[in-house]
Amino acid sequence: MATGTEPHLNSGGVRTGTRAAISAPHLRTDRWWLAPAVTAAGLLAFIVYSTWRAFANADYYAAPYVSPFYSPCLAENCEPMRAGPNWELFGSWWGISPAIIILIFPLGFRLTCYYYRKAYYRGFWMSPPACAVAEPHKKYSGETRFPLILQNIHRYFFYAALLVAGILTYDTVLAFRDENYEWGHMGLGTLVFLLNIVLIWAYTLSCHSCRHIVGGKLKHFSKHPVRYRMWQWIGKLNARHMQLAWASLLSVALADFYVYLVASGVFDDPRFF
Repeated sequence: MATGTEPHLNSGGVRTGTRAAISAPHLRTDRWWLAPAVTAAGLLAFIVYSTWRAFANADYYAAPYVSPFYSPCLAENCEPMRAGPNWELFGSWWGISPAIIILIFPLGFRLTCYYYRKAYYRGFWMSPPACAVAEPHKKYSGETRFPLILQNIHRYFFYAALLVAGILTYDTVLAFRDENYEWGHMGLGTLVFLLNIVLIWAYTLSCHSCRHIVGGKLKHFSKHPVRYRMWQWIGKLNARHMQLAWASLLSVALADFYVYLVASGVFDDPRFF
């Protein structure tokens, strides 16, 4: 038992006078470091890949497919896309990649997501690195100070994510054309886009903010049966929020990489009909 006369091991953080004076940094004997290490490696790999593709400003459109990193394309320097999601809202003065304009919204949605906050807090900041493992920081202010207080705008990024998901759905519909823009065709890229949009919608709707919007502020579920059913359905998705976060992250990278391979001439899109 700790006494008032024993020296403190540290002047702050979890080593304060209100905590037990345990000399070991933790009492876990399992490989607790593996999960945050794998998480950090996975997120870092996606950051490197998406940064390269976002600033490349090339090989993001191969009719009828457009990379989800560049959709909608809102600059004058976008590749021409027949009936595609390109609107010249930014004129010739915009000289860098048009992906930078739109990626802020899905990036902001994921960056402020409850699961991703846990993932990168543990993986990069070690705050804390794992359950029952002391974090190395001397102070803890939660999300009450800048910049972490900006995490509270997650709900507004959710609204933007709905719009982006809607546009990506439109892109998926356009994927049922061939390279000559004729309807009624399907290629391997169509299946890639279908998989991606299903996972994007599943992840977006499994969001905690979505669950609160649908079922929050209701005193009697019995008086709102439709919203109650929707809340139950979204709750089931929410239970798989972590898995959907990773699956949709991989699928959006896969969709972009597929478009890159086709647009750069590595191979032709296999057509089923």
